[in-house]
Amino acid sequence: MLRTHTLGQIGPKMIGQRLIVAGWAHTIRDHGGVLFIDLRDRSGLLQLVFRDERLGQEAKSVGLEFVLQAEGTLQGRPSGTENPDLPTGSVELVVDRFKILNTSKPPPFPISSKTIEAGEETRLKYRYLDLRRPKMTRAMEARHEFCQAVRSVLNREKFWEIETPILTKSTPEGARDFLVPCRMMPGNFYALPQSPQIFKQMLMVSGMDRYYQIARCFRDEDLRADRQPEFTQIDLEMSFVDTPDVMDLVEGLVAESLDKAFGVKLKLPFERLGFEEVMSRYQTDKPDLRFRAYERRRLNEFFQGTQFKVFSSALNNGKVIAGLTIPQAASTVSRSELDRSVELAKALGAQGLIWMKIAQGAIESPVEKFLSAQEKERLLSITRPNDLLLICAEEPNMADRVLKELQKRLAGLLNHKPDTTFAFCWVQGFPLLEYLPENKRWQATHNPFTAPMDEDVPLLKEAPHKVRSKQYDLVMNGVELGSGSIRNHTRSLQEKLFSLMGYEAAEAQERFGWMLDALEHGAPPHGGIALGVDRLVALMLGEESIREVIAFPKTQRGTCPFSGAPSSVDAKQLKELGIKLAG
Repeated sequence: MLRTHTLGQIGPKMIGQRLIVAGWAHTIRDHGGVLFIDLRDRSGLLQLVFRDERLGQEAKSVGLEFVLQAEGTLQGRPSGTENPDLPTGSVELVVDRFKILNTSKPPPFPISSKTIEAGEETRLKYRYLDLRRPKMTRAMEARHEFCQAVRSVLNREKFWEIETPILTKSTPEGARDFLVPCRMMPGNFYALPQSPQIFKQMLMVSGMDRYYQIARCFRDEDLRADRQPEFTQIDLEMSFVDTPDVMDLVEGLVAESLDKAFGVKLKLPFERLGFEEVMSRYQTDKPDLRFRAYERRRLNEFFQGTQFKVFSSALNNGKVIAGLTIPQAASTVSRSELDRSVELAKALGAQGLIWMKIAQGAIESPVEKFLSAQEKERLLSITRPNDLLLICAEEPNMADRVLKELQKRLAGLLNHKPDTTFAFCWVQGFPLLEYLPENKRWQATHNPFTAPMDEDVPLLKEAPHKVRSKQYDLVMNGVELGSGSIRNHTRSLQEKLFSLMGYEAAEAQERFGWMLDALEHGAPPHGGIALGVDRLVALMLGEESIREVIAFPKTQRGTCPFSGAPSSVDAKQLKELGIKLAG
């Protein structure tokens, strides 16, 4: 037996017992005649004490991250030496036998430190060491506990966990597919799934009634802190439901799972907001309801016909002029902090940022002289003395991203306490379609299988832009956690939407024939949602990047420093696949 207990199982009730433990040497302290080693496994730490002089001399050969087995008697620590920050901080193992199970090279970064200065490339190259750090071990544990809680809730709610294919058909809509060549059919390709969307709908047609999967998904898209080429989502689908049924189920699922995994108590039901309402009040479909006093507003109409070139250029190029008002901050935020805010906006990809301090009947700003009296009067009408107004003239997504980051940064700087720690809400009533002038056709704003609001179906022919969808997004603290919808369950309605999206009948049949044919065989009303596991766990742990909660993530360039992926393959493999590289 290499060990009788894991370190997390040990406590004061076991004082006097003989134990065998095993793990890694976390820290080593030589106090003259007594040597102390903090032993670590994934469950915790335990202080080993080497009082025997001969044994202590032997133990001095131990280095950091050596793998050890130790046997001895558990005793209470002497008064005044306890460590209240550790579950095992009141006990120690007095070692009378130990064995080095394996040695270790000096690690490239300290495992015991709470902070780490090593760069991301180094951390990911030695990810097996990075994961030993208690912070990372806790992230893996939290992720596991959350997923197990999700399974527990859904199993109780009579969902079945069913796997769907990883090798599937390419449907080039939305993000780019990862393609996999098929050796048995040269010139043909599988695609890795961007989501199990079609298959889970087919499971509803199959009568499975309630399906879920902790699903791996793949998208060949540009990477950010909250994106990876492969990611994990809680994927579920339900038959004989409408929007409120899915929302109610998901609220209970999230609340119970977060309570079990993180000890977080949520108030139900979540706030339910309409798309037009959030765009009017917050200028984003991902509102952060923790800071309701921070007003975001679209200012395009304020500057129609402006002589200020930054704003006129933005309007002429179809951009938005978005403003963020921070209450009672003008006298508190220094010029140097404002300069740093401008630099942050540029670092995020914006051309710049305009700030305005609101005084009694006046505006202080580097651009004040370029504004007309009427424009200044309009701005003063929507602000109060001592407010700080930040304006970003960019594409809508960029403006949203910049103002969201600035809101978070300045709230911390000003020590503005949020109204609540976790602010959940639903956003629903999104437009079903958006028009693509360059392609002269409509495109689904969510996915092509989303159903329109029943009362809006008559508008599909004459006014598609007015049709609202049965899409619903779950948002927390300004971050979209998941998106779902009620689906089209009749062929006639699905074909009508494909036609609006520019698909000829033959093309729709070629691409989505299996879906259309299935809808003619008694498809029930159904809907579902997908929730991002990586993003939700990262938010709950206060991490900026989802890479901190994924065991083996890719870098922002899409590479894996540990395994060396992606990599070239030899000529023989390419020949077997019938592939010849260009150039």
